[in-house]
Formats: sequence, C-alpha cells, structure tokens
Amino acid sequence: MPSQTEEFTIGVEEEYQIINPVTRELSSRVEHVLPKAEKALGSEVQPEAQRSQIEIGTPICRTLADVRSELVRLRREVIAAAAKDGNQIAAAGTHPFSHWDEQQLTPKERYLGLMRDYQQLTRELVIFGCHVHVGISDRSVAIQVMNRARVWLAPLLALSASSPFWLSTDTGYASYRTEIWSRWPLSGPPLIFESLAEYEALVQALVETKTIEEATKIYWDVRLSERFPTIEFRVTDICQTVDEAVMVAGLVRALARTCYEQAMRDEPFPAVRHELIRAAIWRAARYGLDEDLIDVGAMKAVRARELVESFLAFVRPSLEEYGEWDEVSSLVHETMQRGNGATRQREVYKRTGRLEDVVDLIVRETAKGVA
Repeated sequence: MPSQTEEFTIGVEEEYQIINPVTRELSSRVEHVLPKAEKALGSEVQPEAQRSQIEIGTPICRTLADVRSELVRLRREVIAAAAKDGNQIAAAGTHPFSHWDEQQLTPKERYLGLMRDYQQLTRELVIFGCHVHVGISDRSVAIQVMNRARVWLAPLLALSASSPFWLSTDTGYASYRTEIWSRWPLSGPPLIFESLAEYEALVQALVETKTIEEATKIYWDVRLSERFPTIEFRVTDICQTVDEAVMVAGLVRALARTCYEQAMRDEPFPAVRHELIRAAIWRAARYGLDEDLIDVGAMKAVRARELVESFLAFVRPSLEEYGEWDEVSSLVHETMQRGNGATRQREVYKRTGRLEDVVDLIVRETAKGVA
C-alpha cells in the first residue's frame, strides 16, 4: 500500500485556560504554573500568547491509545501544577465571561511581535484551540492532501465546538472562537495549490510584501508545518474531554491518510470554491451539530448528522485498517447524542443561569478520566 511510505504519526497540541477557583475568572499565572509543570513535563508544556494560557504538546504518537495515554498524563500534570499554585485548568475554546482587556500578554518575542503587527487582534486573542499534526514527510504529497482535506474541515469543527459564550454573552455561535480567529489575515481554509512550488511562491510573496516574517505565521485551518514533517489541522476548538480530543485526533489522522492514498492514486478531488468552504466552516461555527450544515461536494444543506455520517464513511477504511473504527465511530455517535461542548455548556447555563457553573462544568470535564 502507498501508505507504508509514511508513518502517519500523530501529535496533539492543546491550549488550556488557567482559572481562579474562587472567581472562576481567567488567572494570569502562567509564570507560576509553568515551572511547576516543567518539572514533570519539560518542553512538553509551553506558555502561550496570554499569561492566562498554558499549552501542551504530546510526544510523537503512533496509535490512538498512545494519544489517549499522553493526553491523560499531560492534563493530569498541568492540573496538578495549577493546583499547587491555587488554580484550576479548563479546556474550552473561550472563557464564558473573562474580558480580553483584563488579560496580560506573555512577554516573549514571538507574542510581542504579534502585538506589534496585529495590535487589537492580538489583545482580543483570548481563545483556545487544538492542533493535530499528522506525519507526512513528502511536502509535495502533503499539498495534495491539503487540497483534498479542506472539504471536510466543517464537520471536524462542528464536533469539537466548545465556545458559545464571550464576555458574559451567549453569542449564538457554537464556536465563537472561530469567529474571533477568522479576523486574522491568514486564517481560514486554504486555497487549492497546484504544486508545492506554487505554495512556496505564495509564502515567498507574503514574506517579500512584509505581510509575514516567515512561514510559521500562516495560520490556515490546515497547513504544512514548518517545524515538523507534518500536516497540521488547526480548525478545531480545544475539546473539553480527553474522549473528544481522541475522537478528533483519530478523525484527523484517518482523513489525512485517506487523502494521501487518493493523492498517490492520482484520484480527482472536488475543486470546491474557497467561498463555499468558508461558508461551510462559518455554518459549523454558528450551529455546531444543532442545524443543517453544508455538504460542499453536493453544494446543498444537509442535516448535521448526515454530513458527519458521510465524513465517517469517507474515513472508515482507514480507521478500520488501524483497528480504530469501533472507538472513533462510537465517540462520534456519543458526541452527536450528548451534544458537543458548546451544547453542554448551554445546558448548564439554561439550568442554573450562572456562568460560574459553566466554568465548573468545563473544569470537571477537562479532568474527566485523568485522575
């Protein structure tokens, strides 16, 4: 099989909220939490743009069982480190009520550079995502994978959405994080590239025009990694539970592998217009799993469940070959039945009318299965 030339390893990065357990607000304590976490995790834990954020990155994983055990270990250690500083850890795409104006930028050159370049966009960048890397070392083939995978970004977002609240308001979105992020000039779905040379020419033009300093500042929903021999999927909110994060990692790897094998067979792919994919991602951010989504190949609105089932059918051969079909499909169906993180947050708020209770839910779900 062509896939034997690539390992399709998995790496997962998660961005967590640091929470004051009394007020339930974001807590700008990363320089106190990070050293405690580093004692156990070393370079697997990092600061992020805001001092109320902390990020983990798994080692290279080869199975979903590896992904699960690493996420359990990393979440456990970060939660323990935060507890030693009197704080909690929460995994959700936005904080329900803490204001961006009360956050403090992490004083590292990369983030200071973001502030210089993007100003207000950086101040309001209090959002939390999950990035999944899949090992594909041949960048020419990785471009062809990106061309094919872009049509399936919307169901990934709908399943992971966990950011309905912003500044004490129900935004009406399942993933308001997506809307905040979409304002950045090099965010959103990528266009189709005919070749790696065309991609590299665009990167060079962006650098020459002083739009970006270097290629790591391209923030598309799926992109070639500049740091690792991987393709990186960045479309999803951070998942509240380990189960959901494992689900997303499994779906992403199966998607990348399925698209890779299609590319190796030189199969045609739907050259869907960029505007339609943007609309599909917007609709997934707006409604999550609660309303119709867009089948971009058929160019029509379909029930969310129908689109997710089509996605599962597309990646099923890959999941079955890895022995992951039963686990991933059951996690997907459980998410559709229980609701994504956004739905569960809204259910708590509807029941109690307290956003503090929503934060408590997120904290509990972040730690579920970790202790």
